[in-house]
Amino acid sequence: MHVFVTGGTGTIGSAVVAELLAHGHTVLALARSDASERTLRDAGADVLRGEIADLGVLRSGATQSDGVVNLAFGRDYGTPEALARSIREEGAALTTLADELMGGDRPLVTVSGTPWIPGRAATEADPVATDGPVGERGRKVTELLGLAERGLRAMAVRMPRTVHNEGQGGFAGMLTETARRTGVAGYPGDGTQRWPAVHAADAAALFRLVLESAPAGTAWHAVADEGDAVRDIAAVVGRRLGLPVASVPEETFGPFGPIFAADQPASSAHTREVLGWRPKHPSLLEDLENIRP
Repeated sequence: MHVFVTGGTGTIGSAVVAELLAHGHTVLALARSDASERTLRDAGADVLRGEIADLGVLRSGATQSDGVVNLAFGRDYGTPEALARSIREEGAALTTLADELMGGDRPLVTVSGTPWIPGRAATEADPVATDGPVGERGRKVTELLGLAERGLRAMAVRMPRTVHNEGQGGFAGMLTETARRTGVAGYPGDGTQRWPAVHAADAAALFRLVLESAPAGTAWHAVADEGDAVRDIAAVVGRRLGLPVASVPEETFGPFGPIFAADQPASSAHTREVLGWRPKHPSLLEDLENIRP
């Protein structure tokens, strides 16, 4: 399969590109800079220059492909306004890609987030959140999956709060960078809230499986660790950086503060049973030992 990939140099995307190439697919990847183009070509991918906001370029990439994996997202989400702008850009990109792939069997796999359900681990059958800081993203993905009735083979891979590799990435990576900036390995509330996690290489394997075999309109959970207590994550970060560990206000984490504070374990039992996905890389707490001062 010749696959068009957006966001192919990010933590998830670089792993997805490598996974697809290692399993006999060819890749055309979107690159927004010379550095990204070099990285993608060195990995073995063909390159299409442009950004997620370049809808004509996205349409061209989809036209040339047998399937699409959409992972691109704006680089600036430090304020509510910037986050909302990135979500709008992603939504417009998904509309463009869906229009191009509608009516055939070419798959469109996009990224989503695991939901949070009070009192239990979220499952693949639970709806994603449609309110809060990323509510618009949840509404768009739900709309996309609903287009299966109109002949779009769209699927969503729901990612946990942290997708990690070599101690970097996701909410744990943001917590680490905040600790470096503030001098405190902080967590909101009492830190007992749980975040699910997955290694980027394991997530990439699931994206490939979904692209190859999942039916239209379905959502899958890339969850290896069902839920690590945030204060346990902060404890490793603090120890690796030589910083104190303490509770800090939600506002410390900008627009993501309310999400950082939520208890949100998630299960991937259905995904493992149906698609045969088996995570095999280090857990989050193990991987965080790669953090360097």
